[in-house]
Amino acid sequence: MFEPAIELMKPEALLELQNERLKKMIRYAYDNVPFYKKKFKEKGISPDDIKSSDDLHKVPFTVKDDLRDHYPYGILAVPREEIVRFHSSSGTTGIPTVVGYTRKDLETWSRLMARTIACPGTKKGDIMQNIYGYGLFTGGLGFHYGAELLGVSVIPTSTGNTKRQLKIMRDMKTTAIACTPSYALYLSEAAIDEGYKPKEDFDLKYGLFGAEAWSEEARKKIQDTLGLGAYDCYGLSELYGPGVAMECEHQNGLHIWSDEFLVETTNPDTGEVLPPGKRGELVFTMLTREAMPLLRYRTKDLAQISYEECECGRYHPRILRVSGRSDDMLIIGGVNVFPSQIEDVLFKIPKLGDQYQILVDRKILDKMTIKVELSQEAATDKNLDRNALLKRISEELVAVITIRPKIELLEPKTIPRSVGKAVRVIDLRKSN
Repeated sequence: MFEPAIELMKPEALLELQNERLKKMIRYAYDNVPFYKKKFKEKGISPDDIKSSDDLHKVPFTVKDDLRDHYPYGILAVPREEIVRFHSSSGTTGIPTVVGYTRKDLETWSRLMARTIACPGTKKGDIMQNIYGYGLFTGGLGFHYGAELLGVSVIPTSTGNTKRQLKIMRDMKTTAIACTPSYALYLSEAAIDEGYKPKEDFDLKYGLFGAEAWSEEARKKIQDTLGLGAYDCYGLSELYGPGVAMECEHQNGLHIWSDEFLVETTNPDTGEVLPPGKRGELVFTMLTREAMPLLRYRTKDLAQISYEECECGRYHPRILRVSGRSDDMLIIGGVNVFPSQIEDVLFKIPKLGDQYQILVDRKILDKMTIKVELSQEAATDKNLDRNALLKRISEELVAVITIRPKIELLEPKTIPRSVGKAVRVIDLRKSN
């Protein structure tokens, strides 16, 4: 642990700290952000009405469009001159969201990232190869500064050049890698193609994976091939970046650092706050951020929260794996389908590779096609019954998603690889 006094706080102490910080944050946001003052007045409430987390439901939600509406500098609570760094989303789906940080914010974020990196066991003396992108994306710099604060040696390779990544990994005896899970799968494949025996040639112990949803089957494949523990990291650029929540060595949920983030689970359709333990949309309130405090920020991520003590001794509530995003959900002929459900099925079937794509189109009715690569062994197996394999894939998918998509088996290395987030879904309906 990086900060055991905070990480091992009992629930009563955590709640007391949250309530104390929440009241200060509500007043701070109201006094310093015109956007929030206007929102409060429209709803007929004042900061004095929020006395504890029990009153938080009275506060209006904040959504990503609110940040886009305040482009380029976001919802700032301090003069622009006090901002020492900006990060931004890619803006691939419209106006990007820009987030600012004061010097104190960067110190807070670095502490959160040090906790995050330490959570599964990474410690001083480890060597972390940071394969997240450096730049406007928060991943690279977030992991970099957190690792340095923890005392971990950082190799800032950033994204791309997979052959070089593997050579550095072997030569410099990297013990931890930080990247997207889809790139970790690609590294696994590339390592074998380059003649490495990952469990023998590498010294890997920890994989810190985030920035996209992934399944338990993907975790198993990464662990089995690279010989490391694969740990899930959660964050959003609007909430500093990575470092909102992290798995410990027990891999039974992601600990939300609840001294800095107050989480609610809500009904994504109605906004109603759900009882503890019910699956719904994660909504976060930041408790100390200076530059851009966010109150009740709707993430669109769907998950269940556990408030039970973890085996590691932490009581910080745990995300029991994000199952998907409400805006990632595909509606096919009235049926709700999450890409993670499809991945979970595909990765359980032998003879299939690690790469797939989901294509959705509509002429008269919605139709789904799933393209999936064969494994190297299956592709060269002259006795492979492809019709039987197609039938098995189809039946197992129907059992999970209740619809029968078209399946196409592809040769290995047919689907383009990505050094960042994998392009898993192509929804052609949006361009029609």
